[in-house]
Amino acid sequence: MSFSSRSAMENVTEKLLLEKGSPKTNKLEQIKTLNLSKMALKHGDLPVKLLSRLQSLERWDLSGNRLQELPKNLKLPALRYLDLTNNQMEDVTTLESLSSLEELKMDDNFYITISDSYKLMVLLPKLRIYNNKDVSTTASHLRYVFSDNLRTRIVTVWERSFSLPDPITAGKMSDLEKNFVNAARHQVKFGPSSVSDFTKWRVEILAKEHLRSLTQPKEDFIPKESAEATKNCIISSPSKRKRTKLVTDDKVILTPHKKLRVNALESSAAEDSPRKSRRVSLRTDGAVSTPTRGQARTETPRKRSKSQQLEEEEVRVEQKKEVSKTKQLHRSQYTLPIIKICTKSQPVHLKPLHVLQCHSKQDSSGDFSTQLWACAFQPLSGSSGCCSESRLVATCGGDSLCVIDCETGMVMKKYKVPGEEFFSLAWSIVLMSRGGKAPVQPCSILAAGGKRGLVKLIHPRNNVAYGEFRASRKALSVLRFNHNQGNFFFTGSYDNKIIMWDIGGVDSSYNFKVVQLLVLEVSATPLHICLPPTSPGSHLLTASDDGLHCFNTQLGTSSSTKRSNEMEITFPIYEEEDKEHDYHTIDGLSFLTDDIIASKSHMHCSIYLWSWSRTRSQRPNKESRSVCAVVLAELQWASTNIPYLALNTCPGRAYIACGDDKGRIWTYHVTSLPKNSFQIGKPIPPTQVLEWPSPTRKGLGLTEGPSINSVAMDPELRYLVALTDKNMVIVWRREDVNSEL
Repeated sequence: MSFSSRSAMENVTEKLLLEKGSPKTNKLEQIKTLNLSKMALKHGDLPVKLLSRLQSLERWDLSGNRLQELPKNLKLPALRYLDLTNNQMEDVTTLESLSSLEELKMDDNFYITISDSYKLMVLLPKLRIYNNKDVSTTASHLRYVFSDNLRTRIVTVWERSFSLPDPITAGKMSDLEKNFVNAARHQVKFGPSSVSDFTKWRVEILAKEHLRSLTQPKEDFIPKESAEATKNCIISSPSKRKRTKLVTDDKVILTPHKKLRVNALESSAAEDSPRKSRRVSLRTDGAVSTPTRGQARTETPRKRSKSQQLEEEEVRVEQKKEVSKTKQLHRSQYTLPIIKICTKSQPVHLKPLHVLQCHSKQDSSGDFSTQLWACAFQPLSGSSGCCSESRLVATCGGDSLCVIDCETGMVMKKYKVPGEEFFSLAWSIVLMSRGGKAPVQPCSILAAGGKRGLVKLIHPRNNVAYGEFRASRKALSVLRFNHNQGNFFFTGSYDNKIIMWDIGGVDSSYNFKVVQLLVLEVSATPLHICLPPTSPGSHLLTASDDGLHCFNTQLGTSSSTKRSNEMEITFPIYEEEDKEHDYHTIDGLSFLTDDIIASKSHMHCSIYLWSWSRTRSQRPNKESRSVCAVVLAELQWASTNIPYLALNTCPGRAYIACGDDKGRIWTYHVTSLPKNSFQIGKPIPPTQVLEWPSPTRKGLGLTEGPSINSVAMDPELRYLVALTDKNMVIVWRREDVNSEL
């Protein structure tokens, strides 16, 4: 009797698996390689319960059998290699549960078509080698570009012919799903006819996902193919943020980036041609002037009435006077000399240049409700970088990202993802390999994320949205790259975590790999992330509603990949907290120099400047692990109850800028700090307050000042960009820029 005929008569038992597996062991859980080839096995010969014990199995040879499919729901988390050569495979979808597969052999399976091969590349998110060929590029295209094109067409079918029933019942939804899926399968035409079976299969899946997303508004709906980084996902129940006490409307819940929208369909399309964005006309007298308190303006639902604001302001002023008489605030133990910050001693003069509407819903000129959240200038690729590079600023809000030329006001690129709401973005420079002997070259990329918990990776220069990965099951609140090592990337999310990733570089086909390095446990949703300029690889500062915390992020110092905060940094204003005043919300944070940090709490009406090195050199309290910031100066800022109006800094010009809730931008030119300026107890006034330019809306007159959610300045402060909560991007230009361009 031959070995193969003898084996065909044997059942797959624990004894057989131990005999065929290696290394030799008496426990199935320790087997890493298994050879069950040429045993004439059929589907029913593979016992799922027994095989599921092979939790360490990495390589499995099933070639030369009679398998038409694999058992469904067979989970082998460590399996990287599978050989199904010379079988009778028909249903490839049964391999979906083997999500860790990186290499698969399917040669000599008569019934396998190219559509089946494409299905496998979508179902197996880590598949790189298929029948001994590298399919990374094809697989990435199918998972993202091809699928996104199908989504766009599916949405068109829905919007043209379908709507949700009222009321929604199980029976009506079942009929609706059947009709919608059938319509999508017949109407969506995309790709070559040779893969029409794959296209219809994919359309059916995406159509069902779209319909579910419309009926699950309370959860962030997650398409299956977006789970490429499932291994690194953190799943936890949400902790609700503290509600700001000063908000009187019980229906308004302030989150770091406001209330999330419920639409959850994802589809992307990058637009590459420069275009003029919709502009709002600037007043000819839009001059810069010093503000006056209590300016009349139309109230918004989230603000208190004018009289209430004035009363609160008067009470706050009186409280400050009383405190100054009766209580000495905590002061620095250091006697500070005059601190030189910048040699460019002359302040700049800024004038409004453009007011743009480039994030409108459906490109509507009447959209003054989309909130814009983050902006950042493209970094120079090197010391020889040309001036034009620093003219490009990226902005995000609603379902779109824009890259704008500040001088011309042209939207150079626009990236739109229906159903997403972008909250944060960040630029970095990574290395791109070009193959062969060609040297690698720096590549400027843009990362963006928001309510869906996905990070989108974009190469704007080539107009390529080349990938995405899941950073969290919850919304992303903040993104930050390590400025010294551009492939190190931090994401902060609403599950109170900051994750450090290595996103690597890219090759000429835009293949990339993401590795999770650290998980930092935060006590509240992170609002801002700052890395010390001189030691970005060892420490991280994060601001939140629960204060300011410092983490050790140096790799290799601990075997654990999860870390808690090293210390909390407190501020003198904390001593004035009571039932009505909580100053722990740190909603502004940025380095002005290698050592000096600017931070603020919206209820404080001031911005602190403090020393990072001197604060860190103190010994933390043993119980609370806290140290008090060594404050160098206090800058006067607006009196407002509105949180999350972020400040920013321009170290090259020693400037700080922060908007308020009346459309004004407070700027500070801090070239030096006088001796004991904080001990004097009087905040330093702003260098200049840029008044809201009062653009004119066609047929509606002047636009009143909105809240300035975010500001950004290029390294030489040629331009200042501000984002509002009313869908407007304002570009200010330094008056002497024309002579430099």
